[in-house]
Amino acid sequence: MKQRIYYHHTDCGGVVYYANYLKFLEEARTEFFEKKGVLIGTLAKEGLLFVVARQEIDYKSPSFYADILDIDARIESIGAAKIEFTNQIKNQVGKIIAAARTIVVCIDRDFKPKQIPHDIRKKLI
Repeated sequence: MKQRIYYHHTDCGGVVYYANYLKFLEEARTEFFEKKGVLIGTLAKEGLLFVVARQEIDYKSPSFYADILDIDARIESIGAAKIEFTNQIKNQVGKIIAAARTIVVCIDRDFKPKQIPHDIRKKLI
């Protein structure tokens, strides 16, 4: 996913505010799911949700106003009810900005873990 950095993404020094990377990772996961034919909004209406259970991020270099970031989302592993994503964020010249690992868990409307349905698993691998 490409992400253009706008002024509202930055702090007073023109550097991307660290918490915004979490939003970028969320958007990249959503794009990943959609490209695989898995629509998060539709699943949520049906009572199947994916929530972040763990987030790790290593900040390597700053990014700045007007940069264009490339946010890569890949599935590292899929368990019965969890998916582990790895991400790498690079700027327009290929410099690594951040590396991340995210674990999302499939839950139902009562926030109980739920096995990832076979048809969804099949689309994702």
